[in-house]
Amino acid sequence: MFNLSRRSLIKGAGVAGLAGTMSLDGFATAWAQNASWKPEAGASLKLMRWKEFIPSEGKSFDEIVAAFTKATGVAVQVTREGLDDVQPKASVAAATGQGPDIVWGSFSLPQLFPSKCVPMDDLADYLGKKYGGWTEGPEAYVRNKDHWLGLPIATNGNYINYRTSAINKAGFKEIPADFDGFLSLCEAMKKNNTPPGFALGHATGDGNSFVYWMLWGFGAHVVDEKGKVTINSPETAKALEYGKKLYATFIPGTPSWNDGSNNKAFLAGELYLTANGISIYVAAKTAGEKGDAKMKALAEDINHAYWPVGPVGKIGELQSVYPMMAFNYTKYPNACKAFMAFMLEAAQYNKWLVDSQAYLTETLKAYDSNPVWTADPKAKVFKDASNRCSVLDGMSANPQKAAESLADFIVIDMFARYVTGQSDLKSTLANAERQTKRLFG
Repeated sequence: MFNLSRRSLIKGAGVAGLAGTMSLDGFATAWAQNASWKPEAGASLKLMRWKEFIPSEGKSFDEIVAAFTKATGVAVQVTREGLDDVQPKASVAAATGQGPDIVWGSFSLPQLFPSKCVPMDDLADYLGKKYGGWTEGPEAYVRNKDHWLGLPIATNGNYINYRTSAINKAGFKEIPADFDGFLSLCEAMKKNNTPPGFALGHATGDGNSFVYWMLWGFGAHVVDEKGKVTINSPETAKALEYGKKLYATFIPGTPSWNDGSNNKAFLAGELYLTANGISIYVAAKTAGEKGDAKMKALAEDINHAYWPVGPVGKIGELQSVYPMMAFNYTKYPNACKAFMAFMLEAAQYNKWLVDSQAYLTETLKAYDSNPVWTADPKAKVFKDASNRCSVLDGMSANPQKAAESLADFIVIDMFARYVTGQSDLKSTLANAERQTKRLFG
């Protein structure tokens, strides 16, 4: 766990204005008396979120919930699901009109059912003006034309996790900044029996981030800005060929990986380079602080780096935005807005960011000065996740269809089929094109 004293937290809060002299309960009580969104009489909420990867983040979140309930009288029942299960369960709720009032999921979840979301325009405007504005990439994931379908609560930065000793043994001092150099590193690591591995299964965060990095790195796109399907292109073919070369260096089993698989393999000493949030490092460091010498040594060996930039010459990163939305079947829309507003206020959001230990990155610019970003040098790259977040293909033309393309894992499946030899290049591209045209017409 990062060593952050309460004094350093207060000092580092800067423009976000952390109320350091007031307890969370005390702030909540004062906030509830003056809040713009008053919960309905007798309101209670059901909230579904992803199961936390950082225990201290989950504990801090529960403290926010408890303070909100104590101050407003609104009970909030929280259920936790695996990250890959949130979207399917939310889709069932949207179809049946019953289930959680609030869902906290990933990427462009609200765009899957835009007509069934409580509009958040007023809340987004209030928070944006108060806390320095929203970062552009995360904002795009929750906006449909001129309306906010939810709020981008935070971004889970997904970057290169590696063991320093393994890349040094392979002849590298740092992660190469280009695709060719990165492939050479992975080939050398494989030769040294310290293999890399990236998720090619239906891993919502890790898998999508990996394949879109390759796709965009060669200048390829699923659709263009007007919604025209462009996935069957020479650029996509180059990305697939590059992916096949990388796959040859991987640890076995990556086509079946979910979002927790690479964490387990890395911590077990089977994997030496992957793409993930900071959770692998935090797990090792926390265990080391509790006396596990092996994990302590592993944490000291772990570091992080930005994704290399592809031949197209510009950053292309699909970072895991975590949006929160409310279904319009809820009986308590004001209570939903009140909870979201409360969560993003500085008095608890700053502390929550610290407790997430850099697993989550702020989406409101006023929180850029949070001390979590200077407490540990190994967390530095994750600070930029929201600012480097690229917008998903198709979001400007048809946000709902763009969200569906991601939910259907079209790009992941395309790469997995080709790199594993399930289909040839021509068939792989044609199949992905057919799937995309069914969505975008």
